[in-house]
Amino acid sequence: MKYTGRIIATTVVILLLALGFYSHCQKEGTPAAQQYISIDSGYREVMGTFARIVAVGTDEKKCKEAITAAIDQIRRVDELMSDYKENSEISRVNRLAYHQPVKLSKDTFKVLQKSIEFSRLSDGAFDVTVGPIVDLWRSAGEANSPPTKHLLEQARSKVGYNKLILDANDMSVKFKVEGMRIDLGGIAKGYAIDKAIQAIKNKNLTGAMVDIGGDVRCFGKPNEKRNKWIVGIQDPKNARNWPGKTAISIALKLTNLAVATSGSYRRFYLIQGQKQSHIINTAGDTTAKGPPSVTIIAQKAVDADALATAVSVMGKEKGLKLIEQLQNTEAVIITASPEQKLIKTSGADKFIK
Repeated sequence: MKYTGRIIATTVVILLLALGFYSHCQKEGTPAAQQYISIDSGYREVMGTFARIVAVGTDEKKCKEAITAAIDQIRRVDELMSDYKENSEISRVNRLAYHQPVKLSKDTFKVLQKSIEFSRLSDGAFDVTVGPIVDLWRSAGEANSPPTKHLLEQARSKVGYNKLILDANDMSVKFKVEGMRIDLGGIAKGYAIDKAIQAIKNKNLTGAMVDIGGDVRCFGKPNEKRNKWIVGIQDPKNARNWPGKTAISIALKLTNLAVATSGSYRRFYLIQGQKQSHIINTAGDTTAKGPPSVTIIAQKAVDADALATAVSVMGKEKGLKLIEQLQNTEAVIITASPEQKLIKTSGADKFIK
């Protein structure tokens, strides 16, 4: 599973391509009722990465209010679900849930429920209880020494979505095993994006795009001339460190959809000269060895986020088979260099520009 770090991550794998957006501008000669205004928030630091929001409507004030409301939702999710914030709900769970049931907010409980759904769907490739193994590999990276099999076995004994006890009656969670730790880094960004999009829709805007660390969801139109938002998938061979400054492998044309990319080509542990992916395979003695870039197209960002992680762990054959079975979901995989082939699910072509 992927996770967000203490330092701002630079893994903007998907980004909005230039669409001729204009802020505070209106199309000349267009009746007032049809004039579109596009407000771009610029990049904001949040959830250990960069977020960007573009709001499109006919009223500048409403667009700005929508961006504020969206940012508030993203920050709220971060305050609830970050395992780096000592006072977050998830940090409290990680401290107390073995000793007693811990009551949760509706949002955190919902994310844990969704997490278990994706864990079952992917046969454990996606698993938010991966925290102990994440901690072990992080320590191994700092020490420049791979973890021993004994330490990996110890960490794995504390991992498993079937060791989470969720009680829907009082919205609580309990751990079956001492030392368990939840890490929502593979799903929280997607959930935050969905909450942000809903906050914008509540303002009755014409369209919007929300991007958190390269995971994107959009709805409506970007402007009067375009019906689709154009989203680029980063070239793994030519990744750059700053959002918006990157090489693109392919571009997607989307509306009312979400996109998430999981990739090991930029974020990794370097241990004794060997790269180890930040995406964790809970069953193996190494980190995930799946494709360097997995992009999922889905209706909700929370689904795309979790499935991108799952397919990265499962590998291209098993991963594509899973995605083909899901409705309204597609995948685009870029294999490793030097071949760097593009592999797609059967319905993905209609989204490729």
